[in-house]
Amino acid sequence: MKILIINGPNLNLLGTREPEIYGNVSMEVYLQNLQNEFPHHQISCFQSNIEGEIINRIQEDDFDALVINPGAFTHYSYAIADCLKNISKPKAEVHISNIYKREEFRQKSVTAAHTDGVLSGFGMNGYRLAVISFQAD
Repeated sequence: MKILIINGPNLNLLGTREPEIYGNVSMEVYLQNLQNEFPHHQISCFQSNIEGEIINRIQEDDFDALVINPGAFTHYSYAIADCLKNISKPKAEVHISNIYKREEFRQKSVTAAHTDGVLSGFGMNGYRLAVISFQAD
């Protein structure tokens, strides 16, 4: 199975960005760990701070399942929500922090309704749990 992970704005800073919230492991290191744990899957990651680039990447349609952490776009990107709505493949939304324990504006996701499930507050392990969820399909 080809699994694509998409990370939105500022998630290129994982490992150094607010480690008390996001931990101190970079996405590159975590991705390598995922690839080692799930060698029968092809797991790749794309990150962009630009909304249109994320939409373009999703529309390339070269994956079997999608894990998306839209970052701040979660709360207001109807464009990404519309894109997700038109993808019929398995998809999961992941948030490293528990968005419901954070500022009020972070507690609303306009993208979540267009995914099969949401993992929030499990740290980087949320990506792993999303991959596991695709194996149940």
